[in-house]
Amino acid sequence: MELLTEVNLVLFIFRLVIGLTIFAHGWNKFFGGGRIPGTGRWFESIGVRQGKLNAYLAASTELCVGFLLSVGLFTTFASAGLIGLMVVAGWTVHRNNGFFIIKEGWEYIFVLAVVAMTIATLGPGKWSLDNAFDLASKLDGWAGFFISLLMGVGAGLAQLFIFYRPKKVL
Repeated sequence: MELLTEVNLVLFIFRLVIGLTIFAHGWNKFFGGGRIPGTGRWFESIGVRQGKLNAYLAASTELCVGFLLSVGLFTTFASAGLIGLMVVAGWTVHRNNGFFIIKEGWEYIFVLAVVAMTIATLGPGKWSLDNAFDLASKLDGWAGFFISLLMGVGAGLAQLFIFYRPKKVL
């Protein structure tokens, strides 16, 4: 196999696995377990105000980001969306639990955010809709790195600033 073909295969697999994983999280919020009402109640319990609205926002973002990463469309912006999701999850749920995911730590969300930033930096590869529409090379490299990082972290921080109000522990 030619190196370029191998790189495109790996990027495709990378995007597909991460995209479908995030898509599954959104699907589960809509159709699994407690669905949107249950997710909204859980969000409220951890300090996210307007829990049901945020459950819809989170689930919709996960479905959209997951789909876009899977097909390689608007990849840099989809990566930014995933980073934003992970910033919120990291701050609201995982930050005080140490590193390892076995104790609800931040390991998993950190890896997903770095993978998203890596995909944005490398670009979606030839086997993507971005490539088919000639969008692939315009927003990768350093541009993809900084766009995904700054938009993702900025969106996550904005979400926290607007909606996150944890109860004070006495």
